[in-house]
Amino acid sequence: MIKRALRSSTIIAVILVSLPAYIKSQQVTAETKLFNGKDLNNWVFKLKDPSVDPTKVFTVSNGVIHIGGNPFGYMRTKETYSDYKLHVEWRWPAEATNSGVFVNVQKPDTIWPKCVECQLQAGNAGDFVCMNGADMTEHTDKTKPFVKKLAQSSEKPVGQWNIMEVTCSGNSIEVKVNGVLQNKATNVNISKGSICLQSEGKDVEFRNVFLTSLKTK
Repeated sequence: MIKRALRSSTIIAVILVSLPAYIKSQQVTAETKLFNGKDLNNWVFKLKDPSVDPTKVFTVSNGVIHIGGNPFGYMRTKETYSDYKLHVEWRWPAEATNSGVFVNVQKPDTIWPKCVECQLQAGNAGDFVCMNGADMTEHTDKTKPFVKKLAQSSEKPVGQWNIMEVTCSGNSIEVKVNGVLQNKATNVNISKGSICLQSEGKDVEFRNVFLTSLKTK
């Protein structure tokens, strides 16, 4: 009986010691779907021409977001986020063109809000664009908003799905395109905000838009 009691006590002690680490790991991997595959109810919209109905520019079909590109603007999450890994899949349905993923987006809503754009422009996916006062250590040429990517293009041809992963941790941002590290930013002067998908010229499609929290509290 004494041996059984000691074994039970040991098992309980191991569980109690392991539980905080298990809980922490569960928190670290908590996933938030920004797009539910059905509608855009948790997004708000900003267009350069306010007379245009956003539902004509931003549509959903078969689990895919279609953005028409005209007029310029974006769809923005209603919530703000910090310390996360964002997963976005995108493709050009007909022509390689231009769009972007905005992170740490600040209010008020303007066509070019204060934020860091993770560029999706064909051939330049992974560039940073420091918009409307956003800044980082790597932004050395203040006459231009761009911080060029680190590697050759890792984009796929028109019609194929690409994956962009954006890790925002404190005041740093890291971008991978199809698994290739394309850019890193440090000492970014904004570390929290909304997330946007851009309308910029022509058709682009998105799917599987979600983030994984890096917070451990």
